[in-house]
Amino acid sequence: MNAIRRHELIMEALLASREVTVQDLSERLNVTGKTIREDLARLEEKGLLLRIHGGAVLAQSDQLGILSQQEPLVRHSSEKTEIAELALTFIDPGDIIALDGGSTTLEIAKRLRNQPLTVVTNDVHIIAELSRKDEIQLVVPGGYRVRNMLAGAEAEAYIRKLNIKKAFLSATGVHAEFGFTIYTGDLTAFKRALLDTAQTSYVVVDHHKFGQGALFTFADFHEINTILTDSGISSDTAQHYRQAGANLAIYERMN
Repeated sequence: MNAIRRHELIMEALLASREVTVQDLSERLNVTGKTIREDLARLEEKGLLLRIHGGAVLAQSDQLGILSQQEPLVRHSSEKTEIAELALTFIDPGDIIALDGGSTTLEIAKRLRNQPLTVVTNDVHIIAELSRKDEIQLVVPGGYRVRNMLAGAEAEAYIRKLNIKKAFLSATGVHAEFGFTIYTGDLTAFKRALLDTAQTSYVVVDHHKFGQGALFTFADFHEINTILTDSGISSDTAQHYRQAGANLAIYERMN
């Protein structure tokens, strides 16, 4: 097993349990304790974890990632609702759109009216949601299942044959240095296919994800047309990321 795959599995274990031990990881990944300690040191250098005696903990208490789960996350539901409402203003009847896998894109799907629209998605939760809306043409790529998402060379190749007008992508973190990041490397190629194919691309992230980074960068700021986020983002944070080259659209709460 190469180092990148070990790092991915270590972060998955850490995100699921919030704390890991060198002994447990060594047994699980079938490598020496010395190798695990070196892996933990590299991940600590990236700001993803903090080493403690005998193991490691997450670097941030609210660190988010793609967890081992059967149901979509409901964390920060009010923020996701705002982002979904904002995203709807960018979608027109007859559009061909892509909804990347994620809890925020699922919220967009829930709020889509049953109208003439083509939706491409690799998220099984979104597929289940939109299958009930008969006026929406649902397009699903092939591939293998990674938790609730379809991925792999087959899915990527299928996406590259399509004429997608607008793509809405999810991210684990948005970082001024690392750009848009996720924890699972299996999904980066699919996201890149969406970016390369779509005429316009959006990343939908709540304000808690700004300043966070994960293992794999799938895009830089200049490759995304607009970041859609909620009203909770501070003016200083918004200004910082705009100066870094990001274009932000922020939900305006009606009082």
